[in-house]
Amino acid sequence: MALPKSMRLKGHRTFNYIHKNSTKLHGNLMTFKLAISNPEILLSHKLTNSSNNLRVAIAISKKFSKKAVVRNKVRRILQEWLLTNIQKINTHKPYWLLVNLKVGNSCDDKNRLLEEFQNLMFKSNLIK
Repeated sequence: MALPKSMRLKGHRTFNYIHKNSTKLHGNLMTFKLAISNPEILLSHKLTNSSNNLRVAIAISKKFSKKAVVRNKVRRILQEWLLTNIQKINTHKPYWLLVNLKVGNSCDDKNRLLEEFQNLMFKSNLIK
């Protein structure tokens, strides 16, 4: 199950903003870039009604796995965790989150991947 459109990030200006204005959290398998949302960037995408909610982008490089099937599977695992664990009370936080997976053999161990994702979500105070 994919993230709803109201939770996804898009547009190069959005990602440029995140890269310049974010705080970074590093784990062994992934990095988080967390920035306070800037709804004016999303005006061109006509996403004004939900632009103050938490929005997430999961970026997985081809260096992680050459196969798109594997990258999409990992992306779906992380998105499913987000959908089940982010409650309505947490979606009002005006943050944008970019998740970058690091290169390595982490695609084999789903539990380790989810454990680190959850730990970084707690560290970033997006969930409690």
